[in-house]
Amino acid sequence: MCRHEPPCPTADAADRDAAAVVARCDEQGWVLLCNGVLLFDDTGELLPSGKIVPPLRPVPASVAS
Repeated sequence: MCRHEPPCPTADAADRDAAAVVARCDEQGWVLLCNGVLLFDDTGELLPSGKIVPPLRPVPASVAS
C-alpha cells in the first residue's frame, strides 16, 4: 500500500507511470515503482498481475525487417 501523499496511482490507472520510484537498476535498464510496476528503459512495463505492456516507442524499420 502506498504511503505517499498524495497516494501514487495504482498499477491499473492510466497514469501508473507517475508513481514514485522505489528501486532502480540503471545497468539493467529498469525501475520499480511504488505501485509494483516494473518500468523498462524501452518504455515496456511488467504489471504486478504479470501482464506485459509492450514498449510505446516505434521499432526502426531496419530492425523490424
